[in-house]
Amino acid sequence: MADVIELGERRVGKDQPIYFVAEIGINHNGDINLAKRMINVAVAAGCDAVKFQKRTPELTVPEAERDKIRDTPWGTMSYIDYRKHVEFDRDAYEEIHLHCQGHQIHWAASCWDPVAVEFLENFEPPFYKVASACLTDDTLLNCMRETGRPIVLSTGMSTAQQIRHAVSLLDHDQLVICHSTSTYPTTPEELNLRMIETLQSEYSVPIGYSGHEEGLQTTFAAVALGASLIERHVTLNRHMWGSDQGASVEPTGLFRLVRDIRIIERALGDGIKQVYDSETLNMKRLRLKS
Repeated sequence: MADVIELGERRVGKDQPIYFVAEIGINHNGDINLAKRMINVAVAAGCDAVKFQKRTPELTVPEAERDKIRDTPWGTMSYIDYRKHVEFDRDAYEEIHLHCQGHQIHWAASCWDPVAVEFLENFEPPFYKVASACLTDDTLLNCMRETGRPIVLSTGMSTAQQIRHAVSLLDHDQLVICHSTSTYPTTPEELNLRMIETLQSEYSVPIGYSGHEEGLQTTFAAVALGASLIERHVTLNRHMWGSDQGASVEPTGLFRLVRDIRIIERALGDGIKQVYDSETLNMKRLRLKS
C-alpha cells in the first residue's frame, strides 16, 4: 500500500498538493469545440487534469432503455442514439489529446466497459477512473488493473462491503479512493464528508473527493478533512442542456475553487506547533515573560 502515488509526473497523496480534476464528462454534448473551450478554462484555472466519460453504448445501455424516445436539442431520438451522439470517436480524442498536450494538462476518462479501456489505452492516460456506477463490475475493474495504470475509484451509491470488495481487486500501490454521493446535485445533508476520514482510517492509499453538490463551500471542507484529489464537474453554463450541467461549476466558480484550495493547502500546515519569526516582535512587545 502507498499513501503517495504518481499520476503522470504528479505525486498525489500525503503532504502533496491537491490534484484537481475538472470533470468535463459529457457536458460537451458531443461538440469537440465546446470540449476544447472547457479544457482551456480548466488550464486557465490551474487544474491538473480534465476528465471525460467513455462508453460503448451497445455494451452499457440496458436493453430496456435503448428504444426509449428522448427529446434532445438535436431532435427526437432513441436513448441509445442519444448516447452515441455524445460519444467522441477516435479522431475527436486525437484532437483532445493534442490539445491537452499543447496546454500541458493531463486528460483521462471514466471507462464504462472493457472496449472503452482498450480504446483509451491508445492514448496512454495517466490514470483510469472507475465511475461509481461501475464499482461492482469486477470484469471492468480487472481490465483496468491489468493495464498497470493508476486507478481512481469513486464510491458513490456503494456499501462499505462493496467498496472493500472493489479495493481487494485493485493494486493498492496504484489506487486513489474517492468519497462520493451519486445524486445530481447532492444536498449538504447527504454529502457525509466525514467519510473521507473513515476511508483514511481503513485504507492506506490517497483518499479523494468527487463532488456533485451545488456551491463551493463543501468542497473546501473536503480539502480541510484531508482529501488528496478533488474532482468537480465543470461547464461553461449550468443552463446548458444535459443531465450533469446543474451539478457543475461554471468558469468563475472553478477559478475561485482552485485558487482557494491552494490557499487552504498552505494554511493547513504540518500540525507541528512552532513560533514563527513573524510572531517574535509581538512576543517581545506583549509578553511580560517569555
